[in-house]
Amino acid sequence: MLAIDVGRNYVRLALADLIGDIVARRDEPSRAETPHALLAQLTEIAAALLADAGLAAEDITLSVFGTPGIHDKETGALLLAPNLPGWELPGVVDRLAEVVAAPYVLENDVDLAAVGEGAYGLGQGVSHFVFVSIGTGIGMGVVIDGKLYRGSRGAAGEISYLPVGEGDPRVNPGRGMFESVASADGVVALARRLGLDSATAKDVFDAARAGDPLAARVLDAEIDHIAHALAGVTAVLDPELVVLGGGIGAQAGDLLAGRVAERLEALVALRPPRIEVSSIGQDAVLLGALAVGLAAARDYVFERTVTPG
Repeated sequence: MLAIDVGRNYVRLALADLIGDIVARRDEPSRAETPHALLAQLTEIAAALLADAGLAAEDITLSVFGTPGIHDKETGALLLAPNLPGWELPGVVDRLAEVVAAPYVLENDVDLAAVGEGAYGLGQGVSHFVFVSIGTGIGMGVVIDGKLYRGSRGAAGEISYLPVGEGDPRVNPGRGMFESVASADGVVALARRLGLDSATAKDVFDAARAGDPLAARVLDAEIDHIAHALAGVTAVLDPELVVLGGGIGAQAGDLLAGRVAERLEALVALRPPRIEVSSIGQDAVLLGALAVGLAAARDYVFERTVTPG
């Protein structure tokens, strides 16, 4: 089976057998400027992986794609995915079938990250937890009673639209209020308003570690935004565990987890959930795709084997 993590900055693909062993893998900077360029890139990498493993396209039982946003099955568009320009157009998602000639499944990337964390990471043995991804975008995967919860339209966990932040939530409707202030772009924007010349969120957090007072103010704001968002999540879902992931969650988790937990304690009625940094990091989506794909592929092979021909 083929697992594919489609991100704004990187694409990650892994080819695995039905035992779950990865036989070939590639990570590349994403050509996400247009759907055509990104689809061509995914097709090229998939072909290279098959060549590396000595396999043909017909050997792939199933492909699992993890992407931002929500798949509108009626129009074939990808909704709520501003970091993938052009994918909101009707029919674009259907072109994923061109990447490799095999059945495919499309899942929200943060949902897959939650599945990956449950199968391989800190979520093992935890019945109620959430995976909160903070990076170029913000999203949340929800696990209830040990199962992924998607909601009625697949939009459960779209916390980027929580009214947490500053100003009018309608100013940037494509991203959501919380995402506008707490994503990587939001961190950099605040740093620059305060007079800190930082090109990336990583620069800001590195400066905070080094004791820069302006970077410390940005960090304080990030902690406050995340804590307020998690207060809402905690009030509604009462999770046992919050796992921080994504670019910011992974890179700055050491700065965020403890202080967010302290701030959250003052915002919720009961003891807050544990807050920890993902143990599988940037591989969470890919591992989630493997977990979903392996279960489905095994069922498919079993059914094909026992069905009279």
